[in-house]
Amino acid sequence: MSEKQDDRAESLRSEDEIRLPVDEHVEEEVSASGKKVRAKGVYLLPNLITTGALFSGFYAIIAGMGGNFEAAAIAIFAAMILDGLDGRVARMTDTQSAFGVQYDSLSDMVSFGLAPALVVFSWGLGPLGKLGWAAAFLYAACAALRLARFNTQVDTVDKGVFIGLASPTAAAIVASMVWAGHDADVGSGLAFVAALVTAAAGLLMVSNFHYSSFKKLDFKGRVPFVMMLAIILVFSLVTIDPPRVLLVIAVIYTFSGPAAWVWKMLRDRRSASVAAGEGTAEVESKEGSDGETEESAGKYSDKQ
Repeated sequence: MSEKQDDRAESLRSEDEIRLPVDEHVEEEVSASGKKVRAKGVYLLPNLITTGALFSGFYAIIAGMGGNFEAAAIAIFAAMILDGLDGRVARMTDTQSAFGVQYDSLSDMVSFGLAPALVVFSWGLGPLGKLGWAAAFLYAACAALRLARFNTQVDTVDKGVFIGLASPTAAAIVASMVWAGHDADVGSGLAFVAALVTAAAGLLMVSNFHYSSFKKLDFKGRVPFVMMLAIILVFSLVTIDPPRVLLVIAVIYTFSGPAAWVWKMLRDRRSASVAAGEGTAEVESKEGSDGETEESAGKYSDKQ
């Protein structure tokens, strides 16, 4: 018995000796039977797409530092497309994992947090000095807070909504602004506007406004024929002037959150006023009926 244990210990030591410097990733996942199992390695396809998004964000930073702002903005939009694909591919191929979730979050921080902040600072916030880098840092910090909050609420919040502006949409606002003005001479006025837009996009990421996530759309099901015409129309409009059309679409989506909040507040206030009016009318009608009852009783006693 002791010889077997010695052989086993020796084999384990030999495995440790030949093990590569990069340790193997092991994580627990739920099998098809519902039991927790320890799985080694990572899924290639979704993490490969995430790596592409990370590369796009990194390239955007390099291009922005080199003054190629058009390429930097396009790289951020490329990261958005890849970021939208990795999660859907993982769900379609049943290759979701905790490693993929964390890797995707870190990739988003680079592509939609650091990259837009550094690109917009290199493009137009530099002339503002400390105010410029403060606005860029505010955006980057809010992106980190937004991603951290999303990771902690992912299992408790409705999948159909985002609480706060999603980081890819905030990055789309900043990137399309830079793309639209990549060849413009940025003066103090335009720089101040860029700082306001950057700071506002950052603060909206950590707000409590609700935005549609479009995750409940059924891409496998049938849709009305007019939906295909609408999609073709959107693509046609984007090809006319991509940076400005994308900026308009991002701004409209950004304002949908505050607009929905204002509409809900007005609707709740109207419902409260209607309920209060109905309560007052009910009280008055009750008092009127009581008065009529007392009056009829008095007339009956007089007749007697």
